[in-house]
Amino acid sequence: MEKVLITGVAGGLGRLLARRLLDHCAHYGVQKLVVFSSGTLYGALHDNPFYMDEDRALEASRAYPEIRDLVEVDALANTFLWRYPHISTCVLRPVNVLGHYVRSMISEYLRLDRQPTVLGFDPLMQFIHEQDVVEAIALALEHGLQGVFNLVGPGQVPIHTAIRETGGRAIPLPEFLFRPLIRQLFARGLVPWPEGAIDFLKFPVTLSGKRFVEATNFRPLFGLEEIFQSLRD
Repeated sequence: MEKVLITGVAGGLGRLLARRLLDHCAHYGVQKLVVFSSGTLYGALHDNPFYMDEDRALEASRAYPEIRDLVEVDALANTFLWRYPHISTCVLRPVNVLGHYVRSMISEYLRLDRQPTVLGFDPLMQFIHEQDVVEAIALALEHGLQGVFNLVGPGQVPIHTAIRETGGRAIPLPEFLFRPLIRQLFARGLVPWPEGAIDFLKFPVTLSGKRFVEATNFRPLFGLEEIFQSLRD
């Protein structure tokens, strides 16, 4: 029987724990490994091109130091991939995952009745349903994928559209007021979003999922309307 391991960068793995886990994979004969990372690790930067592929550098920690550990764990998985080519290692970097069971910064943000946004900005955002993510992981294992793959859903919409479709109301704030407000609230533990997260409300992080589609023929089953409905429910 094949030995399979699925683990998540965004699930709180520290660098030392991740390194030890990967060492155990090599030592105990794991044959297929899926590391669930995140497309947010590319970073929300003003010069981001549309539809970034997997060769784009992970630069989220430049303006978002709280995410540095996740970037480093993703890098560890990449090193493992090349060091142990006999292990089918797949690093999945999905766009924003939404669904009834998902608890993440973007899902909790969209669950608010009123969402602060940055005045003058309306970046495109991509989403994928939680069940499509499960299907993608199964396909990665079935095909024994080796490499890094972006995982993309059915399309993209401006953030104000996502807010409206999930039942919220956007409250645009000037950035010179927004940043110090979030900085103080985060320092006091009153909000889960550090100041660096504000950049994701300004600049688009749109990914190309072409490589994964070509490798697995993946097609998302849930459209944007169903994705947003799952959050409202």
